[in-house]
Amino acid sequence: MVQSAGPIEGADCSVMEGSMSAVPRLASAEIRLATYYFTYFAYAGALQPYFALYLESLGLGAAQIALVLAMPQVARIFAPAFWGWVADRAQCHRAIVVLSAAALVVGYGVLFWVEQAPAIAAVMLALSVVSAGAMPIVDSLALSTLGAQSGRYGMVRLWGSVSFIVAVLLTGVWLDRAPRASLLVIVWLLALAALAAACVLPARAPRAETSAGAGRLWTMLRQPGVLALLGAGFCMVVAHSALYAFYSIHLAHAGYSKSAIGVLWTLGVVAEIAVFVTLPRLLRRFSLRALLLGSFLAAGLRFVVIGWAVDWVLLIAAAQLLHAATFGVYHAASVALIHRHFTGAHQARGQALYASVSYGLGGVAGTLLAGWSWAALGPGWTFTISSLAGLTGAALVAWRVRA
Repeated sequence: MVQSAGPIEGADCSVMEGSMSAVPRLASAEIRLATYYFTYFAYAGALQPYFALYLESLGLGAAQIALVLAMPQVARIFAPAFWGWVADRAQCHRAIVVLSAAALVVGYGVLFWVEQAPAIAAVMLALSVVSAGAMPIVDSLALSTLGAQSGRYGMVRLWGSVSFIVAVLLTGVWLDRAPRASLLVIVWLLALAALAAACVLPARAPRAETSAGAGRLWTMLRQPGVLALLGAGFCMVVAHSALYAFYSIHLAHAGYSKSAIGVLWTLGVVAEIAVFVTLPRLLRRFSLRALLLGSFLAAGLRFVVIGWAVDWVLLIAAAQLLHAATFGVYHAASVALIHRHFTGAHQARGQALYASVSYGLGGVAGTLLAGWSWAALGPGWTFTISSLAGLTGAALVAWRVRA
């Protein structure tokens, strides 16, 4: 899978710099959060770059692959908002994350016995409905747990990026030597590890005090800046959908080995880690609006290069380094802005709503659009559409988002 006076930028700068210097010691609750990020993104790192290749090995066409990959996005339209509401009302954050991880273990276990596109899509939809609420809740839990030291979020979250790199590289090397079907074994084992880590997360986020100015959720949603931010998030996920669905296939068809594909995915995540490590400095130097705008402009450039320069490995590598902006900067600024706008008892719901609109609606629209355009127009124009989506998001940020 981006507030000036918000939970990150509003924190005391000296605290942030001290917390991010070298490799700071993490407190017990932070270690548990970091462990969950580590195990969850190891699972994601094994799955995301190679699942489309696995589906292709079963004989699925581009439209069928897009349908299967759209199922998690369909679940994200409504599931995160529902689970966020349950978490805020019942204060059962950890229990929901445990349930989410258990759904992954069961769901990918079922996929060992399923090979037809409709059945795979049904399983993916079912497991995604239960699991889609976890990451917004964990992000909300992390920011609430860190409190005044929320500048440490980057150091906690980067462990997910580290594990993603390890999983991508090792899985790529493995799949160069083993059948693609073995991917499911790797994914299932890593989902089991994420379940174990979920069981030891901090039990609940401290209940936020609802101030008089916190307002009703609907009032928050009617703010033009919030609507523009949600719309821009929708555009960013549309822009990335072709990447997540067809990037590995795009490279494989151009002659790249699985190991080389893994290295290219890894480059992006290394750049993402650099963003998380330097986050406090970035926030001191630039406004969240400027960071957000820059991330969308970078997306406009990145996807054009991916679409038309696949034979130029240095340009493809440079485009992957732009992941630092199009995901790392974007994610940090967006989560911070949502946390700022949705205050008091609405924090988990705010993050969940953001996930629903961007990763849900945007993911469905983007994945299905990518599936159609891949078959009808080819890779170059598919990634050009991604570029245009990124530039549309930039226009929304420039028009209404203030930080």
